[in-house]
Amino acid sequence: MLLDAFAWGSRTLVVGILNLSPDSFSCDGLSDVARAVARAQHLVAAGADIIDVGGESTRPEFEPVSAEVELRRVAPVLEQLACLLPETPISIDTTKPDVARVAFRLGVQMLNDVNGLREATPRGPTPHGPTGCRPTECEGAALAALAAEAGVWVVAMHNQRGRPTASDPVAAVRDGWLQSLDVARRAGIDEDRILLDPGFGFGWRLAENAELLRRLRELRDLGRPILVGMSRKRMTGAQFGWGVDQRLEGSAAVTALSIANGADLVRVHDVAEMSRVARMTDAIVRP
Repeated sequence: MLLDAFAWGSRTLVVGILNLSPDSFSCDGLSDVARAVARAQHLVAAGADIIDVGGESTRPEFEPVSAEVELRRVAPVLEQLACLLPETPISIDTTKPDVARVAFRLGVQMLNDVNGLREATPRGPTPHGPTGCRPTECEGAALAALAAEAGVWVVAMHNQRGRPTASDPVAAVRDGWLQSLDVARRAGIDEDRILLDPGFGFGWRLAENAELLRRLRELRDLGRPILVGMSRKRMTGAQFGWGVDQRLEGSAAVTALSIANGADLVRVHDVAEMSRVARMTDAIVRP
């Protein structure tokens, strides 16, 4: 499926998650290349429109890995997917320019940046680099420049982790997106290729996640497609004591609600089930 030709709003796109990190919160990380490639093919057969490949966990209190480690995990898989799934857009879930650069060379058509091309909140004292910006700030600008040069699609997520408490989560997400769009414009990224993600679970309490979901349609005013990623996260069942392996129905509920409230894409682990949820919801809300 060519994203450039897709009629946004006609149906919900399903983004299948392919975790290659051993410490994924959802306990589905794969380290074997053959199994990872087979999993990607299975996700497409089950209904995934896009495959999102990640080599570093972004769960709360995650331990960062180097670009070299991340590349060892993702590059062999990306290389095979480019040949085996030529009709399926492949996304790279990374915050590292060195990883994105290699991924684009291997045919990846989308960058999924959980920092939204902005600076990441430092985990501790961060020395300033030679150019006067923090390394994390430079990474956001570098990612934007690479994406512009490669002409890929970009998912810019708002990440609330480490940021001041927001009295209005919807306003905070909008402000974050506006900053991401500004970085993208200055880098020369085609705005028609930018997707926006509210960042459910990234620094928000359960009540704030719920408010964002209820008010999601208010964020449609920026005119870009919205991607929602809540699959198996805390808000899909932790409040009821459901473990990660018990959140299928909770994930289905938030998937349906996100589509009804304006989401254009849903990023999910359980592709077969959520594809059916998306089709049913589309039949009701997209007449």
